[in-house]
Amino acid sequence: MKGRADVPYTEQFKEQMVRRMMGPEALSATALGKQVGVPQSTLSKWLKRATTLGAMTSESVQQPPVAKVERKWTGQEKLRVLAAAEGLSGEALGALLRREGLHEAQLTAWRGAATGALAETPAAGGMTAGERRRLAAAEKRVRELEKELRRKEKALAETAALLVLEKKLQELGWDERERDEDDAPLERSEK
Repeated sequence: MKGRADVPYTEQFKEQMVRRMMGPEALSATALGKQVGVPQSTLSKWLKRATTLGAMTSESVQQPPVAKVERKWTGQEKLRVLAAAEGLSGEALGALLRREGLHEAQLTAWRGAATGALAETPAAGGMTAGERRRLAAAEKRVRELEKELRRKEKALAETAALLVLEKKLQELGWDERERDEDDAPLERSEK
């Protein structure tokens, strides 16, 4: 008794199955496998070999390379496709995507953009009155803090300059403690 793997398929049959899995009205390997009784893995191998290795050299399978032009979708077209795709899954969604020439990732991105555009929070450019007040208060606080920072930087620079002067005076031999001791007897004698 032969197993499924032992069933010989003609090249013509393989080419016919590959053609049915390619093109605008292509079937998935799973759906085609159910229709014709060929394992999905076998059909997938044939399709992969035909598209990547060019193993099937029949004139009917080979098509001249067509330059893909990215389609520019209008907002209305995107909305139409999103509405049509709502609630679909599996084979039905796959058929819609193939018919429209889309990838599921594009549909997901469009769905995310539509959801974001329709969200109840305002878009990044529009702010509510409360948000504008909070922003104005925050900007005022920033200005106040910057003003205080400039004042403290000036005070720090002045202190640093005084320390440098004191250090230079010490290097020259002038010490404030010695001066205080020298001045103290004069003050006492003046009294």
